[in-house]
Amino acid sequence: MPAEQPDGQIDESWRAPVRRRHVIYVPGYDPRGLAEYYRMFRTEYAHFRELYGLTGTMSRPRQDEERFSAAWDIKTDGRDWNVETTYEFLRWDDIIRRDFARPAWWKILHEVKLLITITANGSYARIARAHWRFAVFMAYPLMVFISMLLASALAGGLAAWAIGSFITTSAVAVLAGMAVAAASVVALLRWTERHTYLLYLFDDTVSTRQFARRQRPDWEERLGIFAGYLVEAAQAAAVDEIVVVGHSSGSFLAIDVVARALERDPDLGRHGPGISILTLGANLPIVGFEAAAGWFRERLRRIAIEPTVRWVEYQSRKDIMNFYPFDPIAGHGLDLGAERRNPTVISVTFRDIIKPENYRRFRWRFFRVHFQFVMANERPAAYDYYMIVCGPFSLPMRAARPAEVLAAATVKE
Repeated sequence: MPAEQPDGQIDESWRAPVRRRHVIYVPGYDPRGLAEYYRMFRTEYAHFRELYGLTGTMSRPRQDEERFSAAWDIKTDGRDWNVETTYEFLRWDDIIRRDFARPAWWKILHEVKLLITITANGSYARIARAHWRFAVFMAYPLMVFISMLLASALAGGLAAWAIGSFITTSAVAVLAGMAVAAASVVALLRWTERHTYLLYLFDDTVSTRQFARRQRPDWEERLGIFAGYLVEAAQAAAVDEIVVVGHSSGSFLAIDVVARALERDPDLGRHGPGISILTLGANLPIVGFEAAAGWFRERLRRIAIEPTVRWVEYQSRKDIMNFYPFDPIAGHGLDLGAERRNPTVISVTFRDIIKPENYRRFRWRFFRVHFQFVMANERPAAYDYYMIVCGPFSLPMRAARPAEVLAAATVKE
């Protein structure tokens, strides 16, 4: 797995202080949308300023009815530096909510079919070899559903036995037991969803596989629109740096967006601002390991050899929903030799970010751990999402010179 790139590999254009930055955030498979993400950003930005003793302001989100995005402006002041950031949130939660409207039986049927298929064709074994914890996470929703079925069958059996002790017609008792079992499954799915995320995870895995097999024209149409937004931002040349952020399943979408933008404008990184990709809590293999996803592996190859785009990936062993340790290029069977330029892969230790008194509780909240990549630190550290978004150093410089970047996070005088 590539280590942090030597400082000598950062050209002069990446060394210059950043005063204006455009962040394009590609969310993962999450129906919560703009309101929830804006609220989280506002809260975490306040924690970030308090941690480092910074000052700053943040605007309300701007929405254009003609665009599938919203944006807000951030002004951050530190000692001897100030940065203006435009944070553009790409919107595809409407597509996800349409997925959620599919009936529960459809989700269950397709999830079972998916797991049988990827087990039979070896994809699940590849995922397990790449990161066994993610393989366990993939199996989790089906195991929970099987537990529900067993509990419901027990309830149905007890109901049939109880009814059978009062009536002599066994068929009625059996039918009653079956009805109780079916009602129990429905009730368990409905009552436990906010804790288990079972149907949400079924939708996520099934829809992602459809995308990997190019069976989601609605996703592809929206990603093409997003690529156009990136080209527009680069051609406007109004900032010093553009960072395309992909968190969770947004990681493979960010790769797709940048690759599509390069197809539209092969000189994308040769004019205007520097272009960087930031992938966090990434799970690229859930697309890239699909046999039919040769098109995506070609996207990875394209980005890996592109000299004008810098790609940095942060991974953490503590996050069971990302692949760690994983080389996004070699791990997909791509041997590019001396042509390879990307990505720089860096390990994040969340113990360095979370206060010791909070870490024990934090480490077992798996979704909370996964979202720590895009939340404020509790302790100053080399990895800090809000310093990447709002600080004075470019992303490639942060990857190459973490100590210098951390030293810059000082109180404004």
